[in-house]
Amino acid sequence: MNKHQQHAAIAAIPFDNSYARELAAHCVPCQPALPPAPRLIKLNSALAEELGLPLAALQGDYGAQVFSGQQLPSAAEPVAQAYAGHQFGGYSPQLGDGRALLLGEIIDIHGQRRDIAFKGSGRTPFSRRGDGKAALAPVLREYLLGEAMHALAIPTTRALAAVTTGETVQRERPLPGAVLTRVAASHLRVGTFEYFANRDDEDALRQLAAYAIRRHDPALQDAANPYLALLDNVCQRQARLIAQWMHGGFIHGVMNTDNMTISGETIDYGPCAFMDAYDPATVFSSIDERGRYAYGNQPAIAQWNLARLAEALLPLLEAESQQQAVAQATEVIHRFVDYYRSHWLAQARRKLGLQTAQDDDQQLADDWLALLHAQQADFTLAWRYLAEVLDGDAGRLQALFADSAPLQSWLSRWQQRLAAEPLPAAERAAAMRAANPLYIARNHLVEEALTAASEHGDLSLFERLLAVLQAPFTEREGLERYTLPAAPEVAAGYRTFCGT
Repeated sequence: MNKHQQHAAIAAIPFDNSYARELAAHCVPCQPALPPAPRLIKLNSALAEELGLPLAALQGDYGAQVFSGQQLPSAAEPVAQAYAGHQFGGYSPQLGDGRALLLGEIIDIHGQRRDIAFKGSGRTPFSRRGDGKAALAPVLREYLLGEAMHALAIPTTRALAAVTTGETVQRERPLPGAVLTRVAASHLRVGTFEYFANRDDEDALRQLAAYAIRRHDPALQDAANPYLALLDNVCQRQARLIAQWMHGGFIHGVMNTDNMTISGETIDYGPCAFMDAYDPATVFSSIDERGRYAYGNQPAIAQWNLARLAEALLPLLEAESQQQAVAQATEVIHRFVDYYRSHWLAQARRKLGLQTAQDDDQQLADDWLALLHAQQADFTLAWRYLAEVLDGDAGRLQALFADSAPLQSWLSRWQQRLAAEPLPAAERAAAMRAANPLYIARNHLVEEALTAASEHGDLSLFERLLAVLQAPFTEREGLERYTLPAAPEVAAGYRTFCGT
């Protein structure tokens, strides 16, 4: 493809920008800053093909120009979205896209509408005192973590591309600048609804909620109480997502309401991390000094965030009084607990190799976690190695436990439970391995890769780790170091930081 063909193919990318078109009062038109020397360092080819984008045209220099904002497709309409948010429990009335731009939307090859957005593309009207830029390491972190979550089948935003900008961004020290291109089912957040609700702008709130239903829940448009039904659907999606986080050992780190999507996708990989030794009190975020967003608190925080969405939607509910509207919304928020428990237990059964449901399955799973906690066993490896007991080899599992007696006691109960289901051991073990990953984004490996890229311009560790994480359930020779947790002294002091 020559340069003229590349230019034509990029210009013709068929954006269809419903947000900018239908919700003009909810965003501000804005152009990305023009970096001096952009260079494309990573293109997600599989995702580009899924989006129906001209892959050949997006390589090399032309790709760098597109994904840095130097040359946008002609149909793109960049806007900065307005939203508010509760941050660590305190309400911030105006946040918005301070370093992000929604370029527009693409209808992918499956007929799904997907947002295409920049992150780190410069100042916007919502930047406050920030420069709107991003450093390379946080951009690559989001790329890695998003692809890791996608491979684990956990709903997530994903990175389409990463470019370096050729400029330096100043944080605690000078760092290489970069821009991430992010793909999402949408960027509608709980905080988007809070923004308009707390301004008593009912017309704008109704427009937003109607748009959300058209975009994510079109079957609700004719419901008797559509906005209550929307709240219920969001609760169900978030219950499923948080249950998946918990089973993955994933800690988001900054579960503010502006980081909770209506679509049920994971968004914003700032101070996030995966847990090694199982401990519900695990916190990695440097800014979460009181442990509000600790691993074990995530379900309760999700429900708290959803209650803020319920408050925002109250003026729209079909109710005879404010009191009735509150009662309706409260009932839905209370359902979140049941939704979450149902999703969590269903996944626990799969991870334990159970094909049927029995009343004591919850207790069996809870006791397994209590055992892991008491013995500080590695969360990911303990689940994974459990399948090997069915192969007649408990060696790797036993090595995770300082005291084998409690483990043997629990294994006896588990095997007795399995005996109630007539399934060949090899078939059950295969199903368990398909539910329990071996490779996760171990924190020390992520930091190793990001340091090499940011400090030395070496992307080889990033590429290697990415390749491993894209097949997390398949054990491969020569990758033993990717299965191991960090040394205790390293893990004890590990902290993650917000990407801003």
